[in-house]
Amino acid sequence: MMTDPVADMLTRMRNAISAGHDRVEFPASKMKAGICKVMKDEGYIKSFKIIAKSKSDIRLKVLFKEDAIVGLQRFSKPGLRQYRSYRDLPRVISGLGTSILSTSSGIVSTRTAKHKKIGGEVLCNVW
Repeated sequence: MMTDPVADMLTRMRNAISAGHDRVEFPASKMKAGICKVMKDEGYIKSFKIIAKSKSDIRLKVLFKEDAIVGLQRFSKPGLRQYRSYRDLPRVISGLGTSILSTSSGIVSTRTAKHKKIGGEVLCNVW
């Protein structure tokens, strides 16, 4: 049993980038698909799609842009959840990166959360 599937996804992405791969596959979920959607909207990845190899094995395939992601960091952990209001959202690399939040409106980026004036759990930082 895996205790933190989002951290596993980020680690697989980090390992694939450092190994020079242009794609990575991992088990899919709605939260992981939401995180990938925000990364695509912010311009960090080319595309992602959910592929089904069998009924029990649903995977998410991510294609990377060349040198778009420098770093990935898990912010909120299962042992210590980090919730922030829209006024207290973290700035990543002085505003050059972005944080991904889980809010009542779904999974959104820092820019969207500030625009809608909603806070939530800060899942990860990307730069």
